[in-house]
Amino acid sequence: MNDQAARLRSMVRSQTVQLSKTPKSRILVITSGKGGVGKTNLTVNLALAFAKRGCQVILFDADMGMANIDVLLNISPPHNISDVIAGHKTLADILYPVETNLRVVAGGSGIAQLASLAPAVLQQTVDKLAELETQTDFLLIDTGAGISPNVLGFVLAAPEVIVMTTPEPTAIIDAYGILKTLDGQNREARVFLLFNMVESESEARKTFAKIFQIIERFLAIRPLFLGWIEKDGNVGRSVLQQQPFLRTYPYTLAAKRIHLLAGTLIAHGNNTPPNMPNPVGFFAKLGKILFR
Repeated sequence: MNDQAARLRSMVRSQTVQLSKTPKSRILVITSGKGGVGKTNLTVNLALAFAKRGCQVILFDADMGMANIDVLLNISPPHNISDVIAGHKTLADILYPVETNLRVVAGGSGIAQLASLAPAVLQQTVDKLAELETQTDFLLIDTGAGISPNVLGFVLAAPEVIVMTTPEPTAIIDAYGILKTLDGQNREARVFLLFNMVESESEARKTFAKIFQIIERFLAIRPLFLGWIEKDGNVGRSVLQQQPFLRTYPYTLAAKRIHLLAGTLIAHGNNTPPNMPNPVGFFAKLGKILFR
């Protein structure tokens, strides 16, 4: 374990890829087919990893049913998207500073409201949210699990999607369901597969190979292998402490993996996936999907 951690430290130090200077945010939607795979915990810690590299980051909690980014960060944002929809607050008012380079947008019940808004109000809200697309280097959006309409709205509007799963068969089947939906309705997106709670790199790569065989046979999209995070007891302990494990256990294997994942994503570099030379704004596309 010590040798492995030392190798990881060396790899993290060697990753010096710089962000390209662009007025547009890099928008990453993080989702999963099944709950309980560690998606929100990953999103929070990935946001911190980007912030620690000097990137400006906005973390958007779009999980209307189990919104718990505030719990994992031990924060209590006083306002959320509902206040923007009602016209009581501006977007700037609800951006909650967590630490240097990192702000949070609390979604809460406002996410559920989006799909039922009158067209004019939805358009106004989408126009306001679109301001986020030019205010940060990374906009990380944590969705709920599954394929409910609200989850799919964010996934199908996304230029880049991280689909998170574990090696558990039910989680893999549900992740495939997300990939199949993307293949049918957002094939131009750049899609990453990330494996959590694995025993080893070998298990992660073997699981990816099995999924990819099925994808090659039945789907047109080609998800990229983003990486993996081994089982680590410190992750659960950090949740009980209501702190990201990047803060409480910064030298553990899971923390090193998160830094490597951040470096890998930065290395992909371009805000525009290869098949989207002139993308519609994310929130504009979201509005059209919710309205149809």
